[in-house]
Amino acid sequence: MPRPQFNRIVHEPPLFSDFKPIGVRGHDLKQIVLTLDEFEAFRLADQLGLSHALAADEMEISRSTFSRLIEKARKKIADFIILGTTLTIGGGTVHFRVNIIQCKDCGHMFKINFEKHITECPSCHSKKIINMAGSFGHGKCCI
Repeated sequence: MPRPQFNRIVHEPPLFSDFKPIGVRGHDLKQIVLTLDEFEAFRLADQLGLSHALAADEMEISRSTFSRLIEKARKKIADFIILGTTLTIGGGTVHFRVNIIQCKDCGHMFKINFEKHITECPSCHSKKIINMAGSFGHGKCCI
């Protein structure tokens, strides 16, 4: 029986979660799902250039688990680019360290801690704001 999977740490929610080739209808394409922890592993290793050991510490997982995550993420991203599939980011058992809020009226985006509750945009004072972590089913659980 496998051990239960613990929540992985992801710094912040992704700004974009769906990608597809231009000129092809999305429902005609095979979908690949990149989990949030695979996304974070890819971000830490390939965007920020962290070693596996440092990235594993950041995500609060073992180095061997991180190596498996990054390998899966790279395979999925390669398939997306080479085979022309749809790539969706979502799923997995994670907690975010920081949230991103976006104003639907002025487009302003800002990062906040989960302890802080915001009901309006600090730039234009609009009440039409999007909780990016909330779109992945997270919020108060990530405190």
